[in-house]
Amino acid sequence: MGMVEYAPVLSRKSKYGLKALLVLAREAGRGPVLISELADRDAIPKKFLEAILLDLKRHGLVESKKGKGGGYFLRRGPAEVTCGDVIRALEGPLALVPCVSQTAYMPCADCVDEATCGVRLAMKEVRDATARILDNTTLADINAQLGRHGQSGRKRRRPAGSRER
Repeated sequence: MGMVEYAPVLSRKSKYGLKALLVLAREAGRGPVLISELADRDAIPKKFLEAILLDLKRHGLVESKKGKGGGYFLRRGPAEVTCGDVIRALEGPLALVPCVSQTAYMPCADCVDEATCGVRLAMKEVRDATARILDNTTLADINAQLGRHGQSGRKRRRPAGSRER
């Protein structure tokens, strides 16, 4: 049997954005962090990260300081930035179909009757559950969980050839 191709739901843009913000959350109050340091910590391509941080700045999630001691920092406290904020800023709506979106509702072009559409019903539940989790999970929450697991941002790479059990 061939390999199943997996289409990621969360884009690399959102994944990298969240990773960078988690670092900024850990460094909150210690001054700005350079893009190069953020890129190195999570092996994120620097040019791509620059574009992501500009997007996050436009959405009011981060701020930047130029010159010596410059870099990026969170505009709000780590306990005030949710995963939902970040993903909406970088991806747009959380809904998998436009007819259940709360921020960008649109009827589906091929829909006969929204009121009796089973796909809409199922996807609304998915959207509601996703929003409930993402909007109640802050950067501080994630970093606290990582800290409890002893993974407060230190690189823990498995040796080449080893497999996770």
